Amino acid sequence: MHRRTAWVIFIVAVIATSVLVYPYLGLDIGSSRLDVRDSLHYYVLVGHIGTAAVALVLGSLQFMPKVRARRRIHRTLGRVYLLAGVLPSAVATIPVALWSGRLMTQVGLTTAAALWLITAGLAYRAARRGDFDSHRNWMMRNYALTFLAVTARILVPLLLLVQIPFRGADPGSMGELATSMIPIGQALGWVVNLIVVESIIRRRRSEARLAPGQ
Repeated sequence: MHRRTAWVIFIVAVIATSVLVYPYLGLDIGSSRLDVRDSLHYYVLVGHIGTAAVALVLGSLQFMPKVRARRRIHRTLGRVYLLAGVLPSAVATIPVALWSGRLMTQVGLTTAAALWLITAGLAYRAARRGDFDSHRNWMMRNYALTFLAVTARILVPLLLLVQIPFRGADPGSMGELATSMIPIGQALGWVVNLIVVESIIRRRRSEARLAPGQ
């Protein structure tokens, strides 16, 4: 990955993490951006968001050429990313999704969490057997699922803008519509991310086959 692209991903990840985590720093259930039924729901949500923030930032660092060049740092960050970020956040995603009461959120986020764990396991297994090309590809897919936290929040406003010509821009109706668009953004976000990453992986494979001497 080009250095400039890696920096853009890192900056976006840091900004998104700050926005996502800030309302929960005080551990005030009244400040939750999502409706929660009780303190258990709230603290599982906080755990999910906190560990997702770890994954979002540390995962973006792995695309930095200088980090990748230092194997020990790269390996350490990768383990922390998986064990302190992806694993606990994916596990916490499941009850958070089920407690939402929205079928699309339940299906979309639970599927994303399962794929998050599966791609993490496949990436780790590839690294253990020394297949670093496969490891890189699986980690790219894994981070695509991590980046859902960003993409979903981009898609919701875009989905709203598309509907303005048909529904108008009344603040009251737009607020209700935004709430209904959140599950769609959550379900589409990881699908869009995986499609983009898969196209990058396939393009790299094609370029490698066409390279002189291959």
